[in-house]
Amino acid sequence: MRRLPVRSLAVLAAVGTLTLTGCGTETARTSGGAPAAAASDRTIRAHQVMRLTKVHEETGMTLLEGPAFDESGDLLVVDVTAPAGKPKVIRVDVRKRTAQAVHTDGRGAYTSAQFSPHDGRLYLTDYAHGEVVSLAPDGSDPRTFFSGDVDGARMNPDDIAFDEEGNLYVSDSRGLSTGDAHGRVVRIERDGEKATVLAEGLAATNGISFDADYAGLWISELTQNRISYLRLDGKGGVASRHTAVRVDGGIAQTDSIAVDADGNLYQALHGRAAMVVYDKHGERLATVEVPARAKGLESATNVAITPGGTKAYMTVSGPAGGYLYTFDALAKGVRQSNGG
Repeated sequence: MRRLPVRSLAVLAAVGTLTLTGCGTETARTSGGAPAAAASDRTIRAHQVMRLTKVHEETGMTLLEGPAFDESGDLLVVDVTAPAGKPKVIRVDVRKRTAQAVHTDGRGAYTSAQFSPHDGRLYLTDYAHGEVVSLAPDGSDPRTFFSGDVDGARMNPDDIAFDEEGNLYVSDSRGLSTGDAHGRVVRIERDGEKATVLAEGLAATNGISFDADYAGLWISELTQNRISYLRLDGKGGVASRHTAVRVDGGIAQTDSIAVDADGNLYQALHGRAAMVVYDKHGERLATVEVPARAKGLESATNVAITPGGTKAYMTVSGPAGGYLYTFDALAKGVRQSNGG
């Protein structure tokens, strides 16, 4: 998720306060502080699939997020700033290039979407109200999965990742509006009954994804433009934490993260319609960009890679509207590259 302009924040305050994030990168650095090798860095040109949304008069913008493939191969996308009555979850047939509304309501500001391996439902983070909700795969049967304070503070849930048992790991982007390091990573049991803070003192936690082996979590910290790694202890806790990649993005900032079958990280950039790809050692491998002729696109928020394939679909937004772009990923798609 990404940070919104002050004007948009004021508009959304009428629906529920929302602060969004982004990502940017020019030179990555390894955990030791040395610049990551750029010799293998290459540019991958993404190609437009279709425009899904226009700027909403009520909110002054549109912002696509959370692309996730369902079992039929359709792509589910959320529009974070969609007003009441407009589609907040959209289903896209990427082969036919058609889209249809799946869900709307009068309240939620949904910043991510991902299917649970436990119950097959679609889970959404409601950033404005500090909740996680779920829908049946067809968009029906909305339920509040989790709501309330965690360790005395309400969450600003941004992105989510599921472990293999269906427990949720949430990037809690507290402190985003003030720039204070109050961000957290919260683990929620798959029944929604217990929430545990795994890490705190983070700089506006944004993207979150397991690595290829489920041994740890990659976390992007928006206001420090860095990717941290949380090694898990196998018992529901964190064994260690360190800065893995420093992202020098100029005006852009770190947004959502996806991981492919080879363990490569796809770091979305807010403030630039691009993504940067690193390997697990922090080496920068590629930059994914939309064509220079594509005007009015300001941020690439997230990506979904076709499960078992390499076709990737990137959500891109700006004054020109909300778009899907496609490119060939460096490796095949897995659960860690499908939503969140």
